[in-house]
Amino acid sequence: MATRDYWAEAPMNRWQTVLFGPTLDSTIGEDDPVRLFDEVLAGLDWSRWEAHYDGARGQPPIHPRFMSAAILYGLCRGIRSSRKLEEACRYRVDFMWLLEGRKIDHTTLAKFRTKFAEPLKDLFQQIGRVAMSMGLIRLCEVAFDGTRVKANNSRSNCRTAKTLKEKLQALDKLFEEMMAEAQATDAAEASQATSDGDDDNSPTQLPGPLADLQQRRERVREALAKAQEADTTRSKRGVNPETHPVQVPTTDLDSRLMPNKEGGYAANYTPTATTDGHRGFIVDCEVISEVNETKEATTSVDRIEETFRQKPTKFLTDGGNKSGSVMQEMEERGVEFYAPAAVNQPQEGHPAKRDDPRGPIPWEQWPDLPRNKAGRLHNSCFVYDPAGDQYYCPQGKPMPLIRAKSAMRSGVRKTSRIYRCKTCKDCLLAGVCFARKSHSGRTISRDQYEEMRERTATRMAGSSHQIMVS
Repeated sequence: MATRDYWAEAPMNRWQTVLFGPTLDSTIGEDDPVRLFDEVLAGLDWSRWEAHYDGARGQPPIHPRFMSAAILYGLCRGIRSSRKLEEACRYRVDFMWLLEGRKIDHTTLAKFRTKFAEPLKDLFQQIGRVAMSMGLIRLCEVAFDGTRVKANNSRSNCRTAKTLKEKLQALDKLFEEMMAEAQATDAAEASQATSDGDDDNSPTQLPGPLADLQQRRERVREALAKAQEADTTRSKRGVNPETHPVQVPTTDLDSRLMPNKEGGYAANYTPTATTDGHRGFIVDCEVISEVNETKEATTSVDRIEETFRQKPTKFLTDGGNKSGSVMQEMEERGVEFYAPAAVNQPQEGHPAKRDDPRGPIPWEQWPDLPRNKAGRLHNSCFVYDPAGDQYYCPQGKPMPLIRAKSAMRSGVRKTSRIYRCKTCKDCLLAGVCFARKSHSGRTISRDQYEEMRERTATRMAGSSHQIMVS
């Protein structure tokens, strides 16, 4: 059994009085990121911030430099809650150093964050530029993603435009009745006051019940406007709002009814964040009321360029944001796009990957040909020939272009070219290639983004991607 002198001694005694105590500054490394915040904020002009304070009355306030430092440094460290920030100010050495021992309560932090929302955003951008000049942010690779958070609106408090119209009509009728009753009461009281010699009764505000009703009417009108706008948007996308009307939240009007992460539907928001791959700094963030954050990907790149005056070199995201339109917009911006891209061309190890696609795949490899969800041959079994602008089927038969079609998908026009094999009738693979009811044979559709998907898939399989995510 180990004796008492076996264990390591504590480096300091809690109750020992020291002649030369360690300074707070000595506890923070010279290259610690917290020093960046202090240097940047100390060199700024705070006169416009100071102008918001009275300067004479009340208790001496904490300078906005330290309030901003606590909030922005907390964001950098992943601390957003005002209560968590209050706790950090009391117990974390880096916060103690940054705030010079000031202990800021959560209420003060919350009020400051609300009052100076826009200036804080500008300040965050300035700090980001300085961090980039110091090499803490490189923008060589950035990663983008979104999530789902619940709004301050219950699932039961969502209504369609039709329901909101009916509710507004009922409220208008009730308001008119209550207003007539109030006017009659005011007239009777005014007559009584005149007879009594007192004519000072001239109210300028609505009575309590009428004022509350008026506020309800305004909220219903605002919700109705949002519902009608959403129905119009849905109609442009080819969805009939009469049979499939949009439901809008009536409490948190900026939110939107969308799927929950855990299942079901509720009023939610979709926050997004883009982080720098070097040290994990958040270089862009936004909260949107959309189900899918895909459209926000290129917008994030534009905001990063505006903030740091430089575009990211590489953009990494998940499979939910791999749409062809995003790939096209990234290529137009000169940004390398990385996402799991599904391509319809055979890759290495695929039976259809052969030197000459005009030759048939050996029959013994037919069982290895991949199938789609319907049990038919997958599109990757058909090889595209860019020189001849045609496909070759597993039997080596040509599938020439027969027509092109165009359609609107989620507000974006998608153009596709259709290729068809003309010798399907007597093919030995016909039973697993196309449905029996299809008398014209197998067709392959190729949209305008297919080449971009292939380039993305090649990039994902290359060594550059391996280096980036390692």
